[in-house]
Amino acid sequence: MAEQKKGVSEDWLAFWLAIVIFLISLLAYTGTDPLGWVVSTKEWTDSSKAIAPTGKIYQSVKGEITKIDGNKLTIKKADGKEETVTVKDPTPYKVGDTYEKKGLSGFASLVLTYIFMAVVFTIGAALMRANLVKFNIGFFFVFWLSYLCWFIGHYAYFAATDAKKAGIPWSLKLTGEGGFIFALLLGLIVGNFFRPFAKFIGEALKPEFYIKTAIGLMGALLGLKSAQAFGLASAVLFRGLCAIVEAYLIYWALVYFIARKWFKFSKEWAAPLASGISICGVSAAIATGGAIKARPVVPIMVSSLVVIFAVVELIILPFFAQAFLWKEPMVAGAWMGLAVKTDGAAFASGAVVDALVRAKAETAAGIKYEPGWMLMAASTTKLFIDIFISIWAFILAYIWCAKIECKPGERVSATEIWRRFPKFVMAYAVTFIVILLISAPHAPKIQPVEAQINKIKKEITATEKQLATVTDPAQQTTLTAKIDEKKNKIKELEASIKDSKKVISDTNVATAGTNALRVLFFLITFFTIGVMSDFRKLWEEGIGRLALVYLICLFGFILWIGLVISYIFFHGVKPPIITG
Repeated sequence: MAEQKKGVSEDWLAFWLAIVIFLISLLAYTGTDPLGWVVSTKEWTDSSKAIAPTGKIYQSVKGEITKIDGNKLTIKKADGKEETVTVKDPTPYKVGDTYEKKGLSGFASLVLTYIFMAVVFTIGAALMRANLVKFNIGFFFVFWLSYLCWFIGHYAYFAATDAKKAGIPWSLKLTGEGGFIFALLLGLIVGNFFRPFAKFIGEALKPEFYIKTAIGLMGALLGLKSAQAFGLASAVLFRGLCAIVEAYLIYWALVYFIARKWFKFSKEWAAPLASGISICGVSAAIATGGAIKARPVVPIMVSSLVVIFAVVELIILPFFAQAFLWKEPMVAGAWMGLAVKTDGAAFASGAVVDALVRAKAETAAGIKYEPGWMLMAASTTKLFIDIFISIWAFILAYIWCAKIECKPGERVSATEIWRRFPKFVMAYAVTFIVILLISAPHAPKIQPVEAQINKIKKEITATEKQLATVTDPAQQTTLTAKIDEKKNKIKELEASIKDSKKVISDTNVATAGTNALRVLFFLITFFTIGVMSDFRKLWEEGIGRLALVYLICLFGFILWIGLVISYIFFHGVKPPIITG
């Protein structure tokens, strides 16, 4: 820590790094994909198909042309999935031909990603006045060991939430984010059993720098999701917002009280623990630690516990919801968002609940719900929880200045609040607001019009079937005119949202790249947290008591208060029912 104080602070470096990467991503609105080369990892059983560039324009495509619509070719790939590609000149192609486009290989994408991350973090290390040679040597091992865990974590037997769909007999259903757990576990092994090696890579062990940068980038994706969600179901959004405000004002206070009064933790420990358990796990613990100027070990230990308990919740809660909440499907979905503490685990639990509860409702009561609504309830509540991080960081920065560490007779100053405020959270706010402002005027327009287009397409299909059975020329003329009229209506509707679809498409491209980097920043954070978690030292610091507080609070009241609040706001709300 002494070396870091001589250079630029991690807070400001994380802020500027996130902002610079975000600004680069905005080049997507010029028609390019500036970060599409960043590696993405998919659930796999065949390792050769596990990694690829994030952006479609960088990916290889090969398959049979099944449809040509203007400059757009529909390609049926070897796995049976279809993909649409745009070409400058469609005349050389015809239906039935094989289309092939060579792209960037997955391994090349991975190497480029490593080089990019090594360069940007080396710049940060230089500004923090770290030893650059030692940092780069350490970062080499940090990146590749972390990514190995991520790769293994996406193995279908570990990751798949639907084993049958993945073509395997069983799965642990950890989702790909189980890779975070593997990274944490490998880090713990290195930090506790290979201490000389841990010391060797020590210069690159900067989990706060990595996670703060990741949090800054997270705002962009959430801005887009917020805009899209507002256009989908305002009622669910309103209920979700009310639920998280009520839940976390209760959660935080209770956890803080128990940690302080029953377990005698200091304020420095109690606040990040309360945020970690109550708001959004790792991100909230780090933001709170920054707001109150806690020692780095504090949010690191809390983060370790958050990840472990999130996996436990993911494995247990969906099946509990299926057994007891199948008659209240939206309550079940919202509960996952309120209860499960990491984004990936919360979204995954929402997806599992969506599948389990729909299956139970169909077999037990013959009710066939439309898929995705329980997942939406989970993701909506989780979305607002994530947004809550920056607000809570500011509130805590003020409280710590005004009430906790303010001397008698001393008034809190704006300068002191600013000094304590975690600067990296501003990047989160900036990226969120910019993308929300760009997307909000456009995202709500698209879904209703596309639903209308799909309805008309079904009507056209039905009319075409009718036309095929008609022999009377007059009827044929009438039906043909009807089909043409509906096709013209589709063209009008498509034209009405063409500009909005272009904006949202560009926004998806921009946020896909930043999100791919965010995930990798989170990944190396978990590995470095593990390496720094020397249990001999952590036990002296009190990790055993921390885990006990977490266990008591989570299973003692947080899960059940979250369930009650979900019931209050979502009781009686049902997904649409599929009929016919």
